[in-house]
Amino acid sequence: MGEDEDDFQNVVRLGFVSFFTDVSSEMVFSILPVFILGLPGGSVAALGLIEGVAESLSCMLRAVSGIMSDKFRKRKLFILIGYSVSNVVKPFFATASSVTDALFIRVADRVGKGIRTAPRDALISDSVSSDRRGEAFGLHRTLDQTGAIIGPLTATGVMVLLGWTVRDVFWLSLLPGSIALLIILFGVKEIVGSQESELRFLEGLREVMRGRFLWLLGVVGVFSLGAYNFSFILLNAREMGVGDALIPIVYAVVNLTHTIIAIPAGRLADRIGREKVLALGYGVFLVSTLLLPMMPRMVASAYIIAAVFGVYMGVVETVQRALIPSYVDSSLRGTAYGAYYLVVGAAFFVANTVVGSLWESQGLWMSSLYSVALAGLAILGMLAFTRRST
Repeated sequence: MGEDEDDFQNVVRLGFVSFFTDVSSEMVFSILPVFILGLPGGSVAALGLIEGVAESLSCMLRAVSGIMSDKFRKRKLFILIGYSVSNVVKPFFATASSVTDALFIRVADRVGKGIRTAPRDALISDSVSSDRRGEAFGLHRTLDQTGAIIGPLTATGVMVLLGWTVRDVFWLSLLPGSIALLIILFGVKEIVGSQESELRFLEGLREVMRGRFLWLLGVVGVFSLGAYNFSFILLNAREMGVGDALIPIVYAVVNLTHTIIAIPAGRLADRIGREKVLALGYGVFLVSTLLLPMMPRMVASAYIIAAVFGVYMGVVETVQRALIPSYVDSSLRGTAYGAYYLVVGAAFFVANTVVGSLWESQGLWMSSLYSVALAGLAILGMLAFTRRST
């Protein structure tokens, strides 16, 4: 096996780390929105606040961990620490008795994600040549999302067939999470793109936050201000009549279409341009958001909306990550990914908090129009960005 193929195997191993982690995570997250609504003080607005706070704090850590991994060239160490934190704390949702408890556990889980994500993405980039980067991220996303399909199905299976409770499912999540940690320890190898550099927190950020990369972050930030997460798709499904035990199936549909589209989206982006495909992904989000208030209030509609939302996630999450290295030096990829996640996370806090508040106070139409307007602006911005690139 050649060195290039051996390095690509590193992408495969990281993909299986994400596979088992997502089996663990998504059996939890597929039932978490309904679980939170059932806690004292639970509401749509509270759910939006929990998701927004957790993701924004996570992304602050992504920026720091990306810079630190650039300095110390120890991406595997940060990856191991991050996955360990997440997989240890998730089962403790089983002990939550209030919205505050759920908030603290959710934040701790996202702290782990914040530690690992930028170094992991940088390690994927360092493991392949530039012409295979879209394929690498698409493969990683496919394995990740395959686990995200199995996780919700597992949750529904043990609740419906075995009579397990939601809290039992939370404890079960520890098993696949432990397998992911073993793969990191014994399968993933360290690969770095350049020599160790001096520690330059602000200098590194200043170096990447300029020119085309800064413009790209601006467009991504505008879109992310309206990009609510999957929790609202699951709440909408409940309002459309899907039973609580079957809500994970709706989430599995999201992850199924996400998985199906990931590798084709990555390869298409490599052929015709990542910027064009990203704009297309923003358009799919816009359509899925319009469907929320426009589709008939029936169970079948919930699954259709979930399928379209999954296509959006598969395109955007694959292509945005693969686009970042095109505008920065290889020695600053971790820093660039950290800056990217910082912008996305800060916007995510606004998106989920505002969408949750508008949904509860003004209704589904108003919250949808808010997201549609920002998605439209982002599409125009990305099309302008693409024209300047040609």
